Amino acid sequence: MLRILSALVLIPAVICAVWFLRPFELLVVAEVVLWLAFFEYARLADSLGVRIPKALAGCAAAATCMAVAWPGNSLDAVLMAALLAMAALSVAAGRVGADVLAPVVAGLFASLYLGLPLGALVAVRWLVSREALLLLLLTVIVSDTAQFYSGSLFGRHRLAPVISPKKSVEGAVGGFVAGIAVVAVVGAWWLPHLSLGWRVGLGAVVVAMGILGDLFESQIKRSASVKDSSALIPGHGGVLDRIDALLFAAPAYYLFLRYGL
Repeated sequence: MLRILSALVLIPAVICAVWFLRPFELLVVAEVVLWLAFFEYARLADSLGVRIPKALAGCAAAATCMAVAWPGNSLDAVLMAALLAMAALSVAAGRVGADVLAPVVAGLFASLYLGLPLGALVAVRWLVSREALLLLLLTVIVSDTAQFYSGSLFGRHRLAPVISPKKSVEGAVGGFVAGIAVVAVVGAWWLPHLSLGWRVGLGAVVVAMGILGDLFESQIKRSASVKDSSALIPGHGGVLDRIDALLFAAPAYYLFLRYGL
C-alpha cells in the first residue's frame, strides 16, 4: 500500500514537471535529482570499499548533465577537465596499490552513469518536445509496472538469478509487450514522424535498456549487500532505485531521436 501511495504522489508530480516547466527549470529539477542519486551512488561505492572524491565527482556529474542538456555547451571540455582533475587529486593523495584506479574510475563513472542520462532527458525536452519526453517516461513507468505484475502472476523462469532473483523472464515479456504498445499507440500522436515499424523498434529498445539499467543497479546493490540505495522514498527505496531504468533508457532514446531519424 505504501508503494502505491508513493507512486500516486510521484507520478503526477513528474508529469506536471515535464508538461509545465520550461527546459531551464526542468534542468534545475534534473540537477536536484542528480545530486540525490549521486549521494546514494557514493554510499554504494563506500560499501564496496571505494572512496571516491565526492565533491569533485559530484560537481563533474552535475556539469556533465548541464553540458548535455543545454545546447551549445562543451561536453568534451567538461569530461576532459574532470579527467585531469581526478588524476591530479589521485597523484596528490600519494597512494599506490592494486586499487589505485578504483577511486578515479568510480568518480568519473558518476558523470557517465548519472550526468549523461539526466542531461539527455532535458535535451529531449529542449530539442524535440515535452510530448517526446513524456512518452519516454510513460513507457518506462508502464513497462516497469507490467514487469512487476506479470512477474508476480506468471513468473517461473529467473531472468538473472545471481543479480536479481525476483526478476523473471515472464515479467520481462510483460514489460516488452506493455512498453512497445505504449510507444506504438501513443507515439502515433507524440512522435508522428515515425512509422509504426520504427515506433515498435524504439519501444523495444527503450524497454530493453530499461531492464538493463535495472539489472545493472541491482548488480551494484547486491555486490554492496544492500537492498535499496536508500530509504528516501517510502515503499520504493532511493532515488537511484526509481531512476535506474531511465539511466540506460534515456541515452538510447535520445540518440535515436537525434541521430536515428
